[in-house]
Amino acid sequence: MYAEERQQAIATLVVEQGRIAVTAVAEQFGVTTETVRRDLAVLERGGVLRRVHGGAVPSGALTLMETALAERHATHAEAKRKIAAAAADLLPGPGGSLLLDGGSTTAALAETLPTDRDLFVATNSIPIAARLATAPGLTLHVLGGRVRGLTQCAVGETPVRALADLRIDVAFLGANGITPGHGLTTPDEAEASVKRAMVRAGQRVVVLADGSKLGREHLVRFAAVDDVDVVVTDSSADEAVVGRLEDAGVEVVVA
Repeated sequence: MYAEERQQAIATLVVEQGRIAVTAVAEQFGVTTETVRRDLAVLERGGVLRRVHGGAVPSGALTLMETALAERHATHAEAKRKIAAAAADLLPGPGGSLLLDGGSTTAALAETLPTDRDLFVATNSIPIAARLATAPGLTLHVLGGRVRGLTQCAVGETPVRALADLRIDVAFLGANGITPGHGLTTPDEAEASVKRAMVRAGQRVVVLADGSKLGREHLVRFAAVDDVDVVVTDSSADEAVVGRLEDAGVEVVVA
């Protein structure tokens, strides 16, 4: 195989898989890891991918940027409403319990919660808590802690400790990025710590993420794909990424 053919094949792999490892690519193509690193350097200069420790991700997939909550509410608003409507089918029955992570898509779900059944709702999101404070039929449990202005969510040891004592029927989480190989990521370590605790607290873990989040990676991983039961997304999601999530045993609901 010529170098150009191998590089094209590598470019296809990174798009399909979301993340590739140098050692795995070297084994697959029967070349040295140094050859693969040179190929990745060529592809990075061409804007096809970005090199990360031990491998590469698609160009533009890795970011340290975090947008404010108000900006996220205005982005992909229709997709988030559809995702929330589909996620409502996954709510526990009367007397059940759920966790609502902070974020614009989980906030959309909060607006659709039924008023005809008794539910225990725990959240670290100040806007979601304010929205549900007077909702009939709901027992609201607010996870306290230091509030990050950017996301308006409580973070730190206080919510992490509180979550360690909870066992919730369904945990609904958001994610800034999801890839089949690397899992679920977010830009901030404090947010990631709370999300990890939420994953541990949930008997069932449901991730709400519009299609722009699939195939992207951020700075801090808070869960592996194996930790997730369901991903609810929309029709803009990359079919290759959806297929790999399903191959990994994750149920994917496309709203």
